[in-house]
Amino acid sequence: MKGKFLTLEGTEGAGKSTNLAFIETWLKQRGIEVITTREPGGTEIGEAVREILLDKAYTQMHEDTELLLMFAARAQHLQEKILPALAQGKWVVSDRFTDATYAYQGAARGIAFERIAEIENWVQKGTFPDTTFVFDLPIEVGMARVASRGGQTDRFEQERHDFFEKVRNAYLKRAAQTPERYQVLDASQPLESVQAQIEARLQTLLETA
Repeated sequence: MKGKFLTLEGTEGAGKSTNLAFIETWLKQRGIEVITTREPGGTEIGEAVREILLDKAYTQMHEDTELLLMFAARAQHLQEKILPALAQGKWVVSDRFTDATYAYQGAARGIAFERIAEIENWVQKGTFPDTTFVFDLPIEVGMARVASRGGQTDRFEQERHDFFEKVRNAYLKRAAQTPERYQVLDASQPLESVQAQIEARLQTLLETA
């Protein structure tokens, strides 16, 4: 039996990491083998690419370079981790996937969606998530959460407010275009409310596995 592929998307500070851990625990408690991962990253090569992408020293990085690096890491991620796990019947839960590329490199950086789609088709060969959770909240709330963590911001986190508004709007537009795959969650709600909605979706997925 082929496994399920779940992805978590959203702007900075939306709570993806916390809820990824919740999903992992929920699935394991029900006897499901689950792999958690992230993008960019997920493999040794992908993590090396991630370091380049997030490094604030590379402010001169061209948007095409950024796009190609994202898909280079994704190609390795798919072949080394995601596809083998799914073939073994495991569930894969990833913090970000290609929706992030359409939002960040497409809507925010200005790369045409058609160009992204061409590379997506080449790299993914028809592999798409079964469900994508979009954690939505006002940009100022998310950035305040990031600031409250302390520490250094990365190359993306230091972008301006309008950049993240474009990202947020892109996520919501994609979710509206294909509502059967996405579940938009109001991440400004109490965590218990958000996770109750996640649990309901997981239960549905489990019943149809």
